[in-house]
Amino acid sequence: MKKLLLFFFAIIIAANMNAQETAAEKKAAKAKTEKLAKAKKEKAEAAKDKAATAKEKATTAKKKAESAKEKATTAKEKTTKDKAETAKDKAVTSKKTAKDKAEAAKDKATTAKEKAKTAKEKVVKNEAKTVKDKAATTKEKATAAKKTAKEKAETAKDKAASAKTTVKEKATSAKSVKKIKETNEKAPKVADKITGEYNGKKVYTGPRGGKYYINANGNKTYIQ
Repeated sequence: MKKLLLFFFAIIIAANMNAQETAAEKKAAKAKTEKLAKAKKEKAEAAKDKAATAKEKATTAKKKAESAKEKATTAKEKTTKDKAETAKDKAVTSKKTAKDKAEAAKDKATTAKEKAKTAKEKVVKNEAKTVKDKAATTKEKATAAKKTAKEKAETAKDKAASAKTTVKEKATSAKSVKKIKETNEKAPKVADKITGEYNGKKVYTGPRGGKYYINANGNKTYIQ
């Protein structure tokens, strides 16, 4: 009986020990399962976070690409617009320049025409003035020649008259000896009129009709 009790007791102890080992194994298995589950969960969450991060990165990259595309499109549009505006401005400038050049050429042509007209008028005026001056010069020369001829004629006439008077006086002197009277009267500062010649000396007629010549002493010698 005692053996039986010991046997039951041994069975109970073995059962308890077996139960304890089973519980420990279950607990260990549960802990391991939980740890694996936790690790798997953490791994899944990490993968999820990584996927989310990758998605965000992809989204950010996509946004950046779209932004770059928009910028490129905007830059292209702006460049195209700027080019179009520049081309338009150039066209306007070219048109204005051409217009200005045309107006400048027109003004230049007008100025040249006016200058040519002025030059022609000046030449015609100068030619007319030259002809007029030549005519005036010719007239003056003719007048001067006429005057000179008249003066020469008068001079010749005076010379002829003087020669005639001289000849007459010489002839008179030859016929009769004239009386002379020397005086101390000095010759006048302003010479009297020459009316003849006596013995190679000029004969003067005074204001009262007296005829005289100036001797070597510078005094009057009257001829009676």
